[in-house]
Amino acid sequence: MWTVIYIAPTAKIAERINNRLTEEGFLVQVRPVHMSKQQFEVLVPSGEVEEVQEVLNSILHA
Repeated sequence: MWTVIYIAPTAKIAERINNRLTEEGFLVQVRPVHMSKQQFEVLVPSGEVEEVQEVLNSILHA
């Protein structure tokens, strides 16, 4: 099962997060939020959420 870990405000940010998490070896999906053309959900497998959160925090605060 996939879990949303972040809602990116732009496609560019979603792509950057996707690329960095993929480089770290995580499976990642990005999908648009249906209500908004500008936001994108970043999803990972439920079992990897804790590990991904640590990497995501470093990406967002870099």
